[in-house]
Amino acid sequence: MNDLTRLYTHPDCELHEMPRHPERPDRLRSIMSRLTASGIISETNVVLASEVSDDILSKIHPETYIESINKSEPESTVIKVERDTYMSRGSLRASKLAAGACAAATRDVLSGDVRRVFCAVRPPGHHAEVAAAMGFCLFNNIALAAELALANESVSRVAIVDFDVHHCNGTVDIFKDRPEVLVCSSFQEHFYPHRYLDFTNPHILNMPLEKDATGDQFRARAEREWLPALENHKPDVLFISAGFDAHTEDPLGELRFVESDYAWITSQLISIAERFCEGRIVSTLEGGYDLDALARSVETHMGTLIRDSLV
Repeated sequence: MNDLTRLYTHPDCELHEMPRHPERPDRLRSIMSRLTASGIISETNVVLASEVSDDILSKIHPETYIESINKSEPESTVIKVERDTYMSRGSLRASKLAAGACAAATRDVLSGDVRRVFCAVRPPGHHAEVAAAMGFCLFNNIALAAELALANESVSRVAIVDFDVHHCNGTVDIFKDRPEVLVCSSFQEHFYPHRYLDFTNPHILNMPLEKDATGDQFRARAEREWLPALENHKPDVLFISAGFDAHTEDPLGELRFVESDYAWITSQLISIAERFCEGRIVSTLEGGYDLDALARSVETHMGTLIRDSLV
């Protein structure tokens, strides 16, 4: 059992459900089944998440927005909050558990109880802007975690690394004027969400990848653009928006990553965290819609977090 790495999750994250939608409960079921079958679960501590409070959510979202989401959950049917984002009965609990997992992970990493955490939760969060649901996301889980870290007197700078196939417009929207937050985002160019793609603030590092870009191309760009910026920024905590829809088997993206690419970037980020962050990493699930590729990729990511040398 590795006491320095944990998995935060909750089965009620499966309550958020719309028939025939790619962001579905089977994503989490597939992940947990794979982590159990592979033995990853037996190598780490599993923590059940608790719902985040509205007061904590208001650190990144206006109270009026939170209230509108609270009032939107239907009694029985499914409703659209915006073009791609829905709510069903249970969506509110699922989304507050997802945000709560990231909040608790941050608290526990900062207390020294644990060094590295992966949050296997849904719905995802990186498209949720300050006051807008977007792209399957209601609340911005990773942005909340970063904001809570910055409220700790021991933290003056953080970094968020997002390797989802889609740009993290919501995370950028929340931190676009906050130079203490370095945001590194890789994504397929000319692709959803078509927002903040040309943003030029020096602490926002957009790394568009052309259609059919391989993991080798991603690695070369990350070595040249991300790693020096992370070394320069010297974050006190490292956050990862771990989207796995850049995988070559994913139906929603057109990039060509494979599992070894996720192992590589995870290992690189562990190295940065060991040098600058006292090893402190909070990672959370974003995209990934081919169930088998998603489960294999999370197994690789989580396995690297557990097994990569802990010093």
